Amino acid sequence: MKMREEVDALKVIGLNPIGVLVFPRLVALVIALPCLTIVANFAALGGGILAAWLYSGIAPTAFIDRLRGAIDISTIFAGLIKAPFMAMIIGTIASVEGMKVGGSAESLGLHVTASVVKSIFVVIILDGLFAIFYASIEF
Repeated sequence: MKMREEVDALKVIGLNPIGVLVFPRLVALVIALPCLTIVANFAALGGGILAAWLYSGIAPTAFIDRLRGAIDISTIFAGLIKAPFMAMIIGTIASVEGMKVGGSAESLGLHVTASVVKSIFVVIILDGLFAIFYASIEF
């Protein structure tokens, strides 16, 4: 939107680009990422059940019984608690980099790459901080 001066047009008509462009995306990401986390958890568990059944001959019921003993519901909640924080970080970094885009395709590619790299780096750091926090409260 910055390349075609749409952000400048929003400013000219008196709208705040942060309120119109950034805030709705952040809210949507904070809502969507926990939902995506739930879907990914079920997909991973389903894939684990399928792989154990096909490659090791472990019956799905036996897998689920062992799974209940191996993980606690707090393990699932740990990921769901982290998801909104990760969404805020990813959305903020992407929005900041998006607002820096100039008028060329080269600038767009540069800032998209920077956004992805920065997001991955900060998410890894934040995940480590969450691990330290969870360990300190024995979660």
